[in-house]
Amino acid sequence: MSNLILYGNRDSGHSYKVRLALVLGDLPHEYRHVDLATPRTARPDEFRAASRWDEVPALLVDGVALVQSNAILQWLAESEGVLAGRPGDKQTIREWLCWEANRIGLSLPNLRFARLFEPQPAEVQAWLEARCRRDLDVLDAQLAQQHYLLASGLSIADVSASAYLWWAADAGIDVKGWPHVAAWLARIAAQPGWEHPDNLMAPDFAEPEDSDA
Repeated sequence: MSNLILYGNRDSGHSYKVRLALVLGDLPHEYRHVDLATPRTARPDEFRAASRWDEVPALLVDGVALVQSNAILQWLAESEGVLAGRPGDKQTIREWLCWEANRIGLSLPNLRFARLFEPQPAEVQAWLEARCRRDLDVLDAQLAQQHYLLASGLSIADVSASAYLWWAADAGIDVKGWPHVAAWLARIAAQPGWEHPDNLMAPDFAEPEDSDA
């Protein structure tokens, strides 16, 4: 079995995607928290060696570094069989991963950042919120037809698209307004081993209050 080391951060939904897939796939791994408030040049050398662009997540597989959350999810599905769907699902999974990166994986985290960490002008927040609501409309329409994004069941596409939605309230979004999305999240949360990102991504040590990312 491969030796897996994941570098991530507690406020990073992209890191959460990868760790949740590892947990749901029952793959033993070591998780190392990276404080993103630390300047890039001051971050641990082992992390900087593993992460091509000094970003989280980064996954070391027997010393070989993999980066970019959706690319890592694809590797887990294709190399380790984690939430891979059926053999004919690969293209649909790719499409959903690309959609996530350009849509809900862009709108929601940026809206959350603007409302929780670094306030942005009202017009910027309004644009992000409108985009986020359109993205939730897309998800709700898909999930009105089936329990997961793929008809075959839970896959890495669901892990990816749902990652930041566990923090939707931080962005001022109530997912109850999209009932099929809310039901989908409940189904994901019922999976054995699932944990909310606040718990799953917590560092195993106490950080100073002023170092929060």
